[in-house]
Amino acid sequence: MPSRSCAVAAQRATEETAVEPQWVPAERDIAAARITDFARFAGARAGREFDGYPALWQWSVDDLPGFWHTLWDYFRLGEIGGEVLASREMPGAQWFPGTRINYVDQVIRALNPERPAIVQITEERAPREVSWAELIDVTAAFARTLRELGVGAGDRVAGYLPNIPEAIVAFLATASIGAVWSACGQDYSPKAALDRLGQLEPVVLVAADGYAYGGKTHDKRADLAAVRAGLPTLRGTVVVPRLGLPVDDVTPWADAVAITEAQPQVITTEPVDFDHPLWIVFSSGTTGLPKGIVHGHGGVLLEHLKAVALHADIGPDDTFFWYTSPSWMMWNFQVAGLLTGATVVTYDGSPTHPDPGALWRIAAETGSTVLGTSPGYVLACIKDGLVPRTAFDLSALRTVGITGSSLPPASSAWIGANAGDHVQVSSISGGTDVVSAFAGGTRTVPVWPGELSAPYLGVALDAFDPDGESVRDEVGELVVTAPMPSMPVRFWNDPDGHRYHDAYFDTFPGVWRHGDWITLTGHGSVVVHGRSDSTLNRHGIRMGSADIYQSVERLPEITEALVIGVEQPDGGYWMPLFVTLAPGAELTDELRARIASAIRTEVSPRHVPDEVIVAPGIPHTRTGKKLEVPIKKLFQGAEAGRVVERSAVDDPELLDWYAGQRPSAK
Repeated sequence: MPSRSCAVAAQRATEETAVEPQWVPAERDIAAARITDFARFAGARAGREFDGYPALWQWSVDDLPGFWHTLWDYFRLGEIGGEVLASREMPGAQWFPGTRINYVDQVIRALNPERPAIVQITEERAPREVSWAELIDVTAAFARTLRELGVGAGDRVAGYLPNIPEAIVAFLATASIGAVWSACGQDYSPKAALDRLGQLEPVVLVAADGYAYGGKTHDKRADLAAVRAGLPTLRGTVVVPRLGLPVDDVTPWADAVAITEAQPQVITTEPVDFDHPLWIVFSSGTTGLPKGIVHGHGGVLLEHLKAVALHADIGPDDTFFWYTSPSWMMWNFQVAGLLTGATVVTYDGSPTHPDPGALWRIAAETGSTVLGTSPGYVLACIKDGLVPRTAFDLSALRTVGITGSSLPPASSAWIGANAGDHVQVSSISGGTDVVSAFAGGTRTVPVWPGELSAPYLGVALDAFDPDGESVRDEVGELVVTAPMPSMPVRFWNDPDGHRYHDAYFDTFPGVWRHGDWITLTGHGSVVVHGRSDSTLNRHGIRMGSADIYQSVERLPEITEALVIGVEQPDGGYWMPLFVTLAPGAELTDELRARIASAIRTEVSPRHVPDEVIVAPGIPHTRTGKKLEVPIKKLFQGAEAGRVVERSAVDDPELLDWYAGQRPSAK
């Protein structure tokens, strides 16, 4: 259950912010918003008038088939081959059976020759624009290369890439022929990459020779060789010369997208079933190998058009920049900007290089209308004393999107004061599981500091107490009581669906339990209090503790480890690593350095812990599972006696020791 301190904090936040929103949409905002136009369209179809967003949302969840059919027609997606929702049972809802579609068709329909499709930003080079014509041409050329390698519908194509335009091209080409895309960033070690991509038995790997980050270049050729060696099913490897380094026995990117008179490029797409796999994204791997989450073409297309075009209000005149990585579902979300004809910005460098103003500078230089980042980045800007509105020309900026963890009220207010009072703060919360948001900003709804403005259309969002009863103005489990088209088609290697069921439906049968603590407020907003599980979520990049344990516990001095990530009241994120030492070992500076090096090189440089603390032991359940969630709750302020039943712990006295390690207890 959520801690009492969380409940008190939620109540206080609601009381303090309910009266005075920090941003209220002007009449011109409401009139010009795409969601207003959709409401008129939907009202005409439904024979009624929607008086504000709450009424539109209520209709969207009361009449799921009507809402999603209306959305389909609003975006002119073509013929529907039968029912919209044949079964609403969860898990196993059946959306649009008999309907054939391809995600890439909408990208082609939305192309906007007046503006670039992609603007590439790097730390060390001048910006590069990719026109829509070039995007379509190279996508067609790469699809030709995939076909020449024998890739067909259902085959997997894997990416080991930074956030660069070539990653988008490879994804679109893969999807166009009905193959399945999956990727991770090159900050993942070969082992971490293989833990994910290796499950899929991919037939083609698309990679880069390296990347630049934080003022340094990172040669990834040795890691690429290790990944290739671990993928025996590969028929080919295509390498992007990001650093211009030679790589043997691969197909150079230039050859894979070559356009000649003998091979003119005409893009053709393969119609597939609505639920045909589009991509596979991965869970964090908290309790073992990361779970491969399969999403379908149609569900993603509908969900992303709704979220990006209606809620984020992004269209052909916009530039969409979200700081992300192919390891994170926000990369997939940003690519959806192309579905609306918008320009998307790719950046593979550090958000704080050469200074904390880096993302604001990029937004200014690219004329971004929507900038997406994390609470941790905002906190770094606050600590640096940055005032973006005076340091940069942000006149084009309309919205700052926030996700990855909860945005504190003070940080939200800081954005309004320092990015511009015309800027809407759109804090969103969702997950890799639905590759979208459950709730967030909407152009026609006010913004209260520290709160998500409203549940998204078509999302039957609720908060449940432990008995499965709906609660308001108090902390409950985030649940979704009706299906969404972008819920997973299935998990990879889960033939009977039991892992999928256990991940979301084992607590409240027939109801999706997501693993977040939320409060639904009296004015319709959502307050998110953090994860109710043990996923590490640093700078918006999710990582499972198992990856870190596998790295650290191989060191001879370490007998066992426990890592947690704690969201702090000021928006910070504290990630301590507790270790128990082998007899005679000491936690010296040299050992600390080796622990950090092991995590940095074998797992991810972005998940090196803030502190390494010697513990007298690691607490477990009686069945041997580490008590990550209860220890995290301790550090969020819960009482030791309330986080876990002491009789269920192998060494109950350890709980008292961990409670004493909280900063407030020292």
